[in-house]
Amino acid sequence: MDSLTPTPVTAALRLCLHALLAGLLVLTALRTAGDGTAHATAVLVLASVMAALYGAGALAPAVQPRTRAAAVWLAALGAVWLALLALSPEALWLAFPLYFLQLHLLPARWGPPTVALTAVAAIAGFLPHGQEVSPGTFIGPLLGAAVAVATVLGYDALFRESERRRELIEELVSTRAELAEAERTAGTLAERERLAREIHDTLAQGLSSIQLLLRAAERSLPEDAPATPHVRRAREAAQDNLAEARRFVRALTPPDLHRGSLPAALTRLSSRTSAPELAVRFAVSGRPVALPTPYEVALLRTAQSALANTVRHSGARRAEITLSFMETSVSLDVVDDGQGFDTAAEPAGGEGGGFGLPAMRARARSLGGRLSVESGHGRGTAVAVTLPLPAAGGRACGSPDDAANAAGTEGRAA
Repeated sequence: MDSLTPTPVTAALRLCLHALLAGLLVLTALRTAGDGTAHATAVLVLASVMAALYGAGALAPAVQPRTRAAAVWLAALGAVWLALLALSPEALWLAFPLYFLQLHLLPARWGPPTVALTAVAAIAGFLPHGQEVSPGTFIGPLLGAAVAVATVLGYDALFRESERRRELIEELVSTRAELAEAERTAGTLAERERLAREIHDTLAQGLSSIQLLLRAAERSLPEDAPATPHVRRAREAAQDNLAEARRFVRALTPPDLHRGSLPAALTRLSSRTSAPELAVRFAVSGRPVALPTPYEVALLRTAQSALANTVRHSGARRAEITLSFMETSVSLDVVDDGQGFDTAAEPAGGEGGGFGLPAMRARARSLGGRLSVESGHGRGTAVAVTLPLPAAGGRACGSPDDAANAAGTEGRAA
């Protein structure tokens, strides 16, 4: 009678209902046969018909709650029961399992009225048999109907609450798994960026300096000096290792930066974030210059973080990203027209490279820059990060790019 997989509790209740109806049918048949009434055979036949009809409906896949098949089945059971009640007063007690069937299978607005009608029919069908009438004759069916309604409604309420708890637990488990995956991804990206910075700031810079020093030594030595070939090979080895270090740095940078420059990556970020409810625009101010990899990573991550906050918390309709190149610094501004927040009660973000403002501020501070946030309730939010350029022209002194270019020039000169 139910397409859903039964729980142990519902299966036990269903078996109890089956046993109750079967037991009452047997009791009605035996009591009628024991009294030796003229209708004993008819009662036995009707009891058998009702048992067969009940078994057929209980096994029929079409008999489901709130379906036409269930209503027809209940009507047939009710008709056989009324005929049985007209022949034997003992059939009065069969009203109790019918109550539970009606409440389970009929829509909520029809269940209680049908139960009340069944209780009245049980009392009315009992009275013509000339049995002793007592208050229990009226109270029993009515009290049974009230208990059935309270039991079924209470069980339904508990079942709905259990389903809500189950859904909440599933959602919490799913969210926990998503958070764990996000933390693993964030940790991996943070470690990749840290390694890229370390290689860029230590190994690549050192190899660049070694290469330049060896080039200077090579120029100062006579061409036929015994040490000249060794110095040349050492310089070439440093050049090869510097190129390898550059490949490591490129491999560890964010995928968005692999496919082009920082402005191109920010353009793609704006396109991906734009939606019917949020329009994101990107603009470049000043003359774009090549930036060291740590700068590009920091600016891209800051833009991603600021846009993530805009999408999640601000309710903004428009957002603008501006990348500004100046003589001695580069800045990134992310402005939205959302609901804003109180900067005095700035929410703490996740540590270690999360989307929080403290993480953005730490990232800017690690490169000698600063992050500023301007916001207010109903006034939108403006996030600005400014990084000082390490050398004129926007390229870090001794960066892998400079060293590679210098190495290429020196190689051609040699």
